[in-house]
Amino acid sequence: MGRQPGLGGRRNISKMGDQDVYDRLSGSQTDGEMGEEKGESEGESEKRGSWTGAESLYQFSSSLRAVVRIRQKYLTMKKRRLELAGLGVVGPVVGAGLFTGAPVRTSPKIFTFEGLTPSSTTTTFSSLLQKRKKKKRSRRVMFPSGGGCRAPVIKEHSRAKNCLFLLCTILFLQVYNAIENLDDHVLRYDLEGLEKTLCREVFGQQGAMEALLAQLRDYLSTYVHNKPLVLSLHGTSGVGKSHVGRLLAGHFRSVVGEPLVLQYFVLHHCPLEDDAWRCARALTILVSETVLRAEEEEKIPVFIFDEAEHLHPELLDALRDLVQSKLSNEYLNAVYLFLSNQGHNHITKHLLHNSSSDSMMTVSEYHGNFVKELTPLLRNTLEMLHPLWAEAELIPLTLLEKGHVTECFLDEMMREGFYPDRTNIERLAGEIEYYPVVWGRVYARTGCKQVVAKVNLL
Repeated sequence: MGRQPGLGGRRNISKMGDQDVYDRLSGSQTDGEMGEEKGESEGESEKRGSWTGAESLYQFSSSLRAVVRIRQKYLTMKKRRLELAGLGVVGPVVGAGLFTGAPVRTSPKIFTFEGLTPSSTTTTFSSLLQKRKKKKRSRRVMFPSGGGCRAPVIKEHSRAKNCLFLLCTILFLQVYNAIENLDDHVLRYDLEGLEKTLCREVFGQQGAMEALLAQLRDYLSTYVHNKPLVLSLHGTSGVGKSHVGRLLAGHFRSVVGEPLVLQYFVLHHCPLEDDAWRCARALTILVSETVLRAEEEEKIPVFIFDEAEHLHPELLDALRDLVQSKLSNEYLNAVYLFLSNQGHNHITKHLLHNSSSDSMMTVSEYHGNFVKELTPLLRNTLEMLHPLWAEAELIPLTLLEKGHVTECFLDEMMREGFYPDRTNIERLAGEIEYYPVVWGRVYARTGCKQVVAKVNLL
């Protein structure tokens, strides 16, 4: 009998609607928050009511409990928002917080549309627009870390770039034109053909001919010079100086024309010393006319002076004035070749005393070492004779060995139409005078000078 009222109460609760339970739960939550202002009796009744509500809450669905919690949280947040707004409804609550010394709660800044009037809405939107405008105006430029604040680079069209591009184009065209002219000059003078001729016709002077061709190739590769090319070949009698002069004269006559090539033999053109002044004046006029004609044809003339050891002082003075770079440009484009036996004593002594150290070298190394050691001594001797030799590039010619003399006999006999009998050639070569044997080398005293005369006696 005592349990019937409890069962009846549970049936009443189960028949209760969702709205009544919702109101009871919200009411119990409100009363729980205001429990400090009520008495002890009322607190006991609230506790009993809360226990009964809790017992009944577990019988409902979880969705309803979630709705209740959201509603409670919403009311609590609304109450705090009103407290911050300073309304009179919650004034005692704020005061109570200050009186008890408890910290005033602050709610997060959450925007809602409740309590907004049209005027406040307009003000809010206008303030938002102003903030956005300010943000756009005060937009900061982001820089990479550690790079420092630098102003953005503004690309401007510069006229200097166009001028630089034009200058580079002009420079490229000039270099290209110079290269084309270089090839034209080399082909015009046919230096490859000259090299083949010298290698075929000159015996025992391979190093000297390489040095001569190198000088000609460097000079004739362009038409603009700051001084004329002055070469001086020195050697003993019979080593091939006059033969080289004839080969060069014949080659350049076929290339630049006969009027631009001058072969000057001192004993033929000026044999008397009394006529030295007249010869010097005539030579100066002849060289000037040739140079001017070559300038008109854009070619380089060649002047060959054989037997230069017989040149008179007046002729040497005139030639020195011509080869100096103080004259006009047309005089700077010319090749002067002197053939002389001056300094042959130094050449002979050097070869006879230094053949042992050069026995294991190649031809190029041998001649390079030979020129390096002999040129200073030879230049000092020649400069003491006349200042003209200070303007010249010296190319010494070595002594000819017995094998070179044999080649001279063979070549001359074939020119004259004789049968090249090896026994006969060895016999003729044995009739030539030689220096004593030096480290396996046998040098001829007169070179190939007597070869022509001996072949003519056959």
